[in-house]
Amino acid sequence: MNAKTTLYVLAGGLGSRYGGLKQMESFGPSGETIIDYSIYDAINSGIDNVLFVIRKDMEEAFKEVYMDKYKGKVDIDYTFQDTADVPDWYKQENDISLRQKPWGTGHAVLVAKNKLNNPFLVINGDDFYGRESFQKAAKFLREECSENESAIISYKLKNVLSDNGTVKRGICTVKDEHLDRIAEAFEIKRNPDNTITGEDAQTGEKLLLQDDTNISMNMFCLSPNIFEYLQNKFDTFLHNCAEGEEFILPNIFNELIKEGKLNIKSIDTNGTWFGVTYKEDAPSVRENIQKLIDNGTYPSNLIQSYK
Repeated sequence: MNAKTTLYVLAGGLGSRYGGLKQMESFGPSGETIIDYSIYDAINSGIDNVLFVIRKDMEEAFKEVYMDKYKGKVDIDYTFQDTADVPDWYKQENDISLRQKPWGTGHAVLVAKNKLNNPFLVINGDDFYGRESFQKAAKFLREECSENESAIISYKLKNVLSDNGTVKRGICTVKDEHLDRIAEAFEIKRNPDNTITGEDAQTGEKLLLQDDTNISMNMFCLSPNIFEYLQNKFDTFLHNCAEGEEFILPNIFNELIKEGKLNIKSIDTNGTWFGVTYKEDAPSVRENIQKLIDNGTYPSNLIQSYK
């Protein structure tokens, strides 16, 4: 397949637990953000361009942090996620000014429907995914991604925990090398006895999890035909959603898999992940990035390394 491929960065979240716009914070020695490392890995893995989704109130800061420094180096564009971006019928029946919380990750992907007409890789803006993950994703986008085949890059639970608090993760069930279900789990942590426990987000059931449990970190390879499915699901969601409820990718994918409309290949990675769920995570993220620079994985100045 020769279609161009795009890295689609979800960077519009509020960052409530972190307490700020972590998408803009510097973690590398030359002022690099975590997203800068994702862009570097994606471009060097063969992905052609980058599209961000941001909030409108982030636009000026975003331009300053990203658009200017990549000009002439990497093809970057952006779109907006806005709570007002809903069908007209919903606006007529509801006061959308009352909605403060974003509509969720499913909506964040849907708003790119007029910007993306080629295979694309979805990632979170506040997660460091590691080069191996981008290499596997880029290969899939080039060689396998189609209307009939999408993919998830899945991590091992032991590699996606925080030392500074509990996390929520998508627990993956895989059958015949394809995703069968993602179950959201909250309050996941490693205990003093080295066990890992969590709580099923839907039932409240206490969970005992294993180190090698497959985990979704919102890293998905998708074809543009996903937008038709997302639009239909979003319309249904709006008819039935509770106040404050979010339209999230795991729930959508579970429905589409069950309906036989979406095949999602599970691609495992042992790649290094780290994130900034909490402010206290930041020092260890900086330390881990410096180690990768010291061992030659990354240059000390990412932007200057682009030709």
